[in-house]
Amino acid sequence: MRGTPVTAAPPASEDSNMLLFLTLLSAGLVAIVPQSQAIVIYTGWERHALIGSDVRLSCSFFSWRWTSEDVTFSWSYRPDGTRDSISIFHYTGGLPYVDNKGPFRDRLEFVGNPQRRDGSILLKNLDFNDNGTFTCDAKNPPDIVGRASSVRLLVFEKLPVQAGVITGAIIGAVLGLLVLIVVIYYLMRFLVARRVFSLSVSKHGKKGKGKEGSQQRQGPTLYAALDQSKLKASASEKKKQESRKDKK
Repeated sequence: MRGTPVTAAPPASEDSNMLLFLTLLSAGLVAIVPQSQAIVIYTGWERHALIGSDVRLSCSFFSWRWTSEDVTFSWSYRPDGTRDSISIFHYTGGLPYVDNKGPFRDRLEFVGNPQRRDGSILLKNLDFNDNGTFTCDAKNPPDIVGRASSVRLLVFEKLPVQAGVITGAIIGAVLGLLVLIVVIYYLMRFLVARRVFSLSVSKHGKKGKGKEGSQQRQGPTLYAALDQSKLKASASEKKKQESRKDKK
């Protein structure tokens, strides 16, 4: 963009020189700084879908400006095995337009929200002939400079196992194994503690029973000794009485 030419009067004082400098500087900045900045457009990398199903192709953008009322979205399609792209959808002036001659004229629906910078479309009743590359372009005036983004659609009779699913399964298995190891560890600790407690209780119980048994064994022995001493005393008393009778 060209800057507006500025004509300045000869400086009359120091203040006028400063004013002239600021004016020239402003004019230079207007000429150098662009009035629009780049817009960044995002789509998926690859989409897989089953034959006869519907698929949503997402498109959004990043812009330094507020969402303009003149925001536009355009979608084009290049079938596999060809080099030429055809226009299949355009959003402008607040209204969606589907190409009435393309392969998706009866199977395309606009499901985006332009005010949220969403220009997604929905493709219905997919067929193997729909395999190809879909390209989305967006403009958010005055941000109009940007590179369109593309997503490839692959239609299958049966969806293949994707690398992400395999990775997720591996991560889930590893986490499950870690949880199992932790559970086994704490279970073993509980069983060992329970075993130690049982052995301790059993040991103290045996000691107590041993003392009671010894006391029980000592009881009859003591009584037997007492009985014998009584018998001996009575026998000696009888002998004394007999000896007294003999003396008389």
